Amino acid sequence: MNGAPSQLKTLIELAQGDVDTAAQRLGRFQRERNDVDNQLQALIQYREEYYTRFNDAARAGMAAGSVRNFQAFIDTLDAAIEQQRRLLAQASARLDAARPEWQRQKQKLGSYEVLQARQDALQARDEARREQRDADEHAARISRLRASQQP
Repeated sequence: MNGAPSQLKTLIELAQGDVDTAAQRLGRFQRERNDVDNQLQALIQYREEYYTRFNDAARAGMAAGSVRNFQAFIDTLDAAIEQQRRLLAQASARLDAARPEWQRQKQKLGSYEVLQARQDALQARDEARREQRDADEHAARISRLRASQQP
């Protein structure tokens, strides 16, 4: 059992590294998803504002060429919004796929830590028994010594 503590410590260190790596990856995917979602929301808001301006201008009267230009730009914005929605779905899928991996790594680390705690508890119990045995032997020696010194 001499090699077991250092082997277990090595496993815990490796597992902690795996958890850290998985957490960094999860964080990166979360930031990516948030960025894509923010871009999507900005595009949607811009489209709504642009469409409102278009409606206001159309009510005031505008040339057919201007209407076509406005409509073409709205179509371009709609295509950009759809593309951004696809990117958001992809970013969400990456995030959803990374989460279970991080959880698995955390669970593996937790298992090693439980084993370490059990091992530590066994070593503490063994040490307490040794100390008790040493104390009992010392008390017995003192008792024998006193008994041998009595007349």
